Parts: sequence; C-alpha cells; structure tokens
Amino acid sequence: MNTKSFQIFCILAMSLTFNISSQTEGYVDSQGTNIFYIDYGPEENEPILLVQGLGGQLTFWPEELISVLKDNGFRPIVYDNRDVGLSDGFQDYGRPNFIWNYFKFYTGLPLKSAYSLADMASDGIAVIDNLQLEETHLLAMSMGGMITQRMVADNRERFKSYVLIASMARTPDLQTGPKGELKKLIEDRSFRTQTVDERLERSLKMYKILGTPGLEINEEEFKKNALLNINRSSNETGFTRQLIAILADKDRYEEVRSITTPTLVIHGRLDPLIPFEEGKKTADMIEGSQFLPVDIMSHLIDEPVLEIIDEPLIEFLQKNS
Repeated sequence: MNTKSFQIFCILAMSLTFNISSQTEGYVDSQGTNIFYIDYGPEENEPILLVQGLGGQLTFWPEELISVLKDNGFRPIVYDNRDVGLSDGFQDYGRPNFIWNYFKFYTGLPLKSAYSLADMASDGIAVIDNLQLEETHLLAMSMGGMITQRMVADNRERFKSYVLIASMARTPDLQTGPKGELKKLIEDRSFRTQTVDERLERSLKMYKILGTPGLEINEEEFKKNALLNINRSSNETGFTRQLIAILADKDRYEEVRSITTPTLVIHGRLDPLIPFEEGKKTADMIEGSQFLPVDIMSHLIDEPVLEIIDEPLIEFLQKNS
C-alpha cells in the first residue's frame, strides 16, 4: 500500500461510525496551498464549516458532534488547516528555533512566521468557495476561533451564524499563556523531537489536562486512535509553525468588535489553555452575542461537555438557519 492509499485508509478507519454514502472529500487550492477537506453531507442540509485548533487534524472532531449536527439537519464540512494532516505542509521552512523565538516572546519582540492567521482564514474561504456555498454556518475552537474571527469580520455576508468555542481575541502573552505541566508539554511538542511512544504518552497527558476533569479514559484505545493520526500525516513540525503564527499575530479586538453575524460563544470555566475571562471578554466585544459558560469544561469538546452544549448549540443554529 503506498503512502497516499494508507492516508485515505486511516481517514476511512476513523469514519466508520458515519453513514458515508453522502460523504465526499478532496483538495482545494488556496492561493497555491492544497487544503484537504471532507464534506459529510448531505447536500440538502444546512452547511456548517468546522475549523480546528492548534495542531488539530480534521479527524480530531468528535464523531458524536458530527452525528449530532447531521441528525439535526446540518451538513458538517471539515478540513485540515495548512501545515497539518493531509493539507500542504511547510516543512521547507524548518522547525522554528526554540531559544530565539521564546526570547522574542518573553521580551515582546515581533516574531516572524511562515504564514499568518489571515492566510489560514483564506483556506477556509477557499473550501466554501470550492463547494459553491454562498452562505454557511461556522463553528470553530481554540486556534480555529482565532483564525475565524478574521474570516467572519472580512466575509460577514458568507456566514449565517458563528459558534466560537474555547478561544479569545487576545494574542497569547505571559499573562494568558499556559502554565505548569501544560506549558512544558506544549514546549516539548513544539521544539523537541520525540519517539512515537513518547508522542503517544505526551498526547495522553495533554488530553487528561485539556479534557473534562475526572473523565475515565481507556488509555489503550486512546493511544490506538492517536497512532492512527500520527500515521495519517508525517508532518511533525507544523504544530510549531502554527504556534508561531498565533504568537506573531496581533490582538483581534477591532475585527471582533466589527462582527455582526449572530454569534454563540462557549467557554469552559476550567480552561487551562485559554482563560475563561478572555472568552467572556471576547463575547462581550460582539454585540448581541450569546455566552454559554460550561462549569465542568476544560478545553476540549468531550462527551460530558457535548451532553451539556448539544441542545443550546442546535437551538442556536436552527434559529439562525
């Protein structure tokens, strides 16, 4: 089996719970960058574009979330951000230098990135252009929220509604950046070459921090699925370049204040990556937005969180369809 065939096999292996009769997939050209997407269909349903966070492949979206959307009349469309998954990588730029970039970060000097969050926003627009969608709903989390804040502000006529999860308008700094073990794990992923076993163990540790506290995890099953994602893409350094793109960006306050699209902001009170206060502040900047605080939520949309947010999420989307 060649590399491309194996990659497609991994996608299918992680999608078996869905009715894939209406599923389509392919690549779109975004200003010379190939972006891989999956359209779960069906075409007659209301489209909703989902934009992932830092280092997140499209396979990271919970199957339960995709099913909830489809079961309620929506058409989920997901894609790999540039430099991750099956989308084009920027390995020719190399892994950013750890010491030099952290010196710049801690001293407030400007960082230079291989691409910008605005470039990444254009990738999402390329996907909906390719699918000939005049309007769509939009759901994004974490870095995906940072990407889509500009996407919505610059293309407000393209979006019926906007769901912003676990994100903020502020560029991360010393005050808002992760602390303790999470900070160390992110640094390890960003700047240290690790074996597959080390990467699997690191992923599990990060999931335990970012998932709902006390959630029982089948560690063997988790590592099995994590290995599928590692095998799906050989791009190990895209995470670092995406992180530098986040840190090189400016605060998006002006763009966020200009958003007029109906918006629902969801944020966990226990989020160790994006402070709850910053999520609330971002919601306050968007006139007329709804804010949904989730008491048990850390950073990820796992099963306990989805059980809380699914009804208000669907109600919001249907109201704005």
